[in-house]
Amino acid sequence: MEGKIPENVLEALLETIPVELSVLDANDELMAFNKPDTRIFKRPPGALGRNVRKCHPEKSIDKVLTIISEMRAGKRDKARFWIDLPLGPNGEKHKVLIDYYALRDKDGKYLGCLEASQDIDDYRKIEGQQRLLD
Repeated sequence: MEGKIPENVLEALLETIPVELSVLDANDELMAFNKPDTRIFKRPPGALGRNVRKCHPEKSIDKVLTIISEMRAGKRDKARFWIDLPLGPNGEKHKVLIDYYALRDKDGKYLGCLEASQDIDDYRKIEGQQRLLD
């Protein structure tokens, strides 16, 4: 990234973007997450420092571990999938997009993993164009 972002602006940015972020370190432990009060996938403050195995449902953890293992080994840099979850006020299903990205330093060394999740239902309804200030 070019330029410097002051810490308070970076924090505001991370809480404003319409994406939930969870960051794992190279040891598969949860280092940080944004949007603690409005997350689709709730994370209590006590989740910080937990191993990823304790942060995902049992039915999906094997797949998560495979993705992370492939990232660590350099076989994969990202993974994308989507699921339908009941998120609306009446329990209606919304499409949730989940992306995993390998975090690497400038030399390609594995530093951890970024999980980015977002409700994309409103995006799926977009048609035509809407110009600025229209």
